[in-house]
Amino acid sequence: MIYRIKIKVVTKASRDQIIHEPDGSWKVRVTVAPTQGKANDRVIELMADEFKTAKSNIQIIHGLRNKEKIVEIIM
Repeated sequence: MIYRIKIKVVTKASRDQIIHEPDGSWKVRVTVAPTQGKANDRVIELMADEFKTAKSNIQIIHGLRNKEKIVEIIM
């Protein structure tokens, strides 16, 4: 099964966390800066933990350089 989730990423946050907003949207907060893809790597790690799957099963398919991203998760 493949899921596609639209997320908003907040970089340089005080802690790493995934927030499920009441309106159904997702917000991912990461402590790293958005340089050299480090924030994207951390987003993938957090999503893998959240969905209990391998990092290789998660891919950012849209928005690599934007705060709003679409993440594909293969379960």
